[in-house]
Amino acid sequence: MKRNLLLTPGPTHVPPQLCAVLGKPIIHHRTPQFQAYLKEAMEGLQFILQTKAEVYLMAASGTGAMEASVSSLLSEGDHVITVESGKFGERWTNLCKAFKAVPTVISIEWGKTVTAADVEKALKADPSIKAVYVTLCETSTGSAPDLKSIGAVVKKSNAVLVVDAVSGLAVVDLKMDEWGIDVVASGSHKGFMLPPGLAFVAVSEKAKKLMETSTAPKFYFDLRKYAKVASKPDTPFTPAIGIVIALTESIRMIKEVGLEKLFAHFTRLANGVRAGAKGLGLELYTHESALSNVLTAIKVPDGIDGGKIVKIMRDTYGISVAGGQGDVKGKIIRIAHMGALDEYDILTGLSCLEKVLKELGYKFELGSGVAAAQKYFNQTA
Repeated sequence: MKRNLLLTPGPTHVPPQLCAVLGKPIIHHRTPQFQAYLKEAMEGLQFILQTKAEVYLMAASGTGAMEASVSSLLSEGDHVITVESGKFGERWTNLCKAFKAVPTVISIEWGKTVTAADVEKALKADPSIKAVYVTLCETSTGSAPDLKSIGAVVKKSNAVLVVDAVSGLAVVDLKMDEWGIDVVASGSHKGFMLPPGLAFVAVSEKAKKLMETSTAPKFYFDLRKYAKVASKPDTPFTPAIGIVIALTESIRMIKEVGLEKLFAHFTRLANGVRAGAKGLGLELYTHESALSNVLTAIKVPDGIDGGKIVKIMRDTYGISVAGGQGDVKGKIIRIAHMGALDEYDILTGLSCLEKVLKELGYKFELGSGVAAAQKYFNQTA
């Protein structure tokens, strides 16, 4: 039987214990029973975000959380900073333009990342900036900025710092309060090991004040509606009931491991993938100083179409990795190491990658990638 192994940066593998929770009969959301789940989910997200800020849950994808983080904060004509180092940074720019804000775009070469100095320079050039929009992990390239240093810069200004953590939350460290982050947008289908359909937004007191002055058009994604009922706890519209309930179990699993051990686990998986890629003689796409432990982008050998690698691995062997986007379509593949994965899943994926590369004519010693990864895993066991 062909397996279905997801090594993609979302959706990720849903483990059996969460599938079992998702399969339970649904309950009504305007009941004390569901409110107990909602309270546990909100408090659990605060634990993972390492924050005292309120967290609002809505039925949407991660992009819904991002849109709410624009429409609920801004007014037409507001000046903002958006950081583009890949497709998802571009999404921040497009969202801000959709609500008629005026973005100053910090454009970074793909595979590299923004610095605190870049942000500080843009803030000083325009003191009217209301918000700075950045990405915890640029999923299209596997790059990550130093949010702690960026937060320290933004905190000294009147602007709020808004972070797209859709792919990175519960995979890499994010200290919302300590790092001075005002808004975090994320979703259920990556680090939380759940299906798509649940979005969440955490909002600081500084950001709440900006929400009060926002005049951008909004209805469903108006975070003020969520803030009014959060203390009950409740949601203004029908939530993704089953996924909220499963989220409580996902958070229990994360707490059982502990954040420090969880992040170390994903770091280890990331290093294993990179060791395997280098063992195959392949180059990493992302600059060493910008690597995220959420996923690894690997350059495809000359003369080989990365799209074919993705298609054959998925359709013939049942192992899914992601291809490149935009200008790097066909030129890279992206292997994620998040959610319910272990070293044996990584070794399986690398073994399949070797098989497909050999089929497509790439010259290398069969087993060299798996051996390099296995050597690293054995040394760090």
